[in-house]
Amino acid sequence: MTDRPAISVENLWQVFGANAASAYDEASGGPPEEIAAKLKAQGLIPAVRGVTFDVAPGELFVVMGLSGSGKSTLIRGISRLVEPTAGRVEIEGEDVLAATPKRMIELRRSKIGMVFQHFGLFPHMSVIDNVAFPLKVGRMSRKERHDKVRPIIETVGLAGREDAYPRELSGGQKQRVGIARSLAGDCSVWFLDEPFSALDPLIRRQLQDEFLEIRKRLNTTIVFITHDIAEALKLADRIAIMRDGQVVQIGTPTEIVLNPVDDYVREFARDVARGRHAKVGSIMQGGTEGIGPDDPGLSPDMTLEDALASCMKLYEPVPVRDASGTLLGAVHPKDLAKALQVEQG
Repeated sequence: MTDRPAISVENLWQVFGANAASAYDEASGGPPEEIAAKLKAQGLIPAVRGVTFDVAPGELFVVMGLSGSGKSTLIRGISRLVEPTAGRVEIEGEDVLAATPKRMIELRRSKIGMVFQHFGLFPHMSVIDNVAFPLKVGRMSRKERHDKVRPIIETVGLAGREDAYPRELSGGQKQRVGIARSLAGDCSVWFLDEPFSALDPLIRRQLQDEFLEIRKRLNTTIVFITHDIAEALKLADRIAIMRDGQVVQIGTPTEIVLNPVDDYVREFARDVARGRHAKVGSIMQGGTEGIGPDDPGLSPDMTLEDALASCMKLYEPVPVRDASGTLLGAVHPKDLAKALQVEQG
């Protein structure tokens, strides 16, 4: 094992406009806000402003923010789909901003997988040929590439649809093809830019669940872009929240929900049911003084909602009466807790 980050981003800037690089060099040296103000005064657009973070090997790192916050531009800069204006990006120890165009092609074939909101499928190709296309570009034989991608197609739930064409697929199925294609090259780093946002809510939840199952089978580092706080909280190991091209907070889902750094982050988490995301360890007190005899089997990594349900199981049913005091029935405390546990979307 190594302590080296799988992805390391340092002081990344993405400025759009004429002579952006020279203008940045002249403006640099102060806080990001001052640099951005100087650049905007020249009619330039500082879309990403001094972003720094590391992603650990195997981590699922979610970047979220409102439209225009810079999150999609950030991931395109890290993957060099656009050329960053300034900063440093290393992927598994390699300086990708110094890589030649030929080397970047090699990295995208062998190490970096990418999935985007728009499926980008070839309409004249079957599912299996769409998925295997990166291998075709790498000059692998038809039989070899088909043999290699069949297990991937099964992994994303499309077994039996190998010979179908994109026009014959639903939106969710098309996105599965895009996910499978990004995995065909055995990527160790995976970039996903709002891959589910164009889908209906029910299909989106289903694909989120399937995505988490796929992740369990892969040893892959993931950067996932979304504007949806529920999606971020459901998927992430850690979340980076962006505003105006800058990262304003990085933390675990629990930290984002319980300890927002400002009103912007607080507004994202305002309607989130804290009990689904906050863990027992975040409110646990040390010591054993005052602990009663009952033991519902709590652990630090249980959600508050699950912990409440476990505690309620210890108690007996209680009466329910009408306004006149007539006994109508009973309710068990554990059923009260269970009724509060709404399935997360």
